[in-house]
Amino acid sequence: MKNRAKCKLCETVIQSFHRNDYVPCKCGEISICGGDYVYECGAKNWINFLRVDDNGNEIITKFIEKMDDPPKMTKREIIDSFAEMVKNLENIPNEAKSTYINHYDLLAYMTVVLAALKAD
Repeated sequence: MKNRAKCKLCETVIQSFHRNDYVPCKCGEISICGGDYVYECGAKNWINFLRVDDNGNEIITKFIEKMDDPPKMTKREIIDSFAEMVKNLENIPNEAKSTYINHYDLLAYMTVVLAALKAD
């Protein structure tokens, strides 16, 4: 997937093409950077930020400000979550498997591991 986003306010679709390509929307509400290597993004208000896939479909993003405790999950939900992570990683292109992960990826993984360790 290309590093694209759409601003809900000015309806501008923006795309970052390389690692240091910082691109704001027309009104300055949202921005992206990192090309196809690092999917960095910013917003004054995250409610106005949408991701756009390669087919032009708008993807509503979920912004988590701070997570003090991992969500309570059953053992089955934890196993299913791990299985989904593995499936998603297996399905990405080979060249993408050698790129860097971001802190959101690491946080998601560590949250599931922590939940697994705490599960009864």
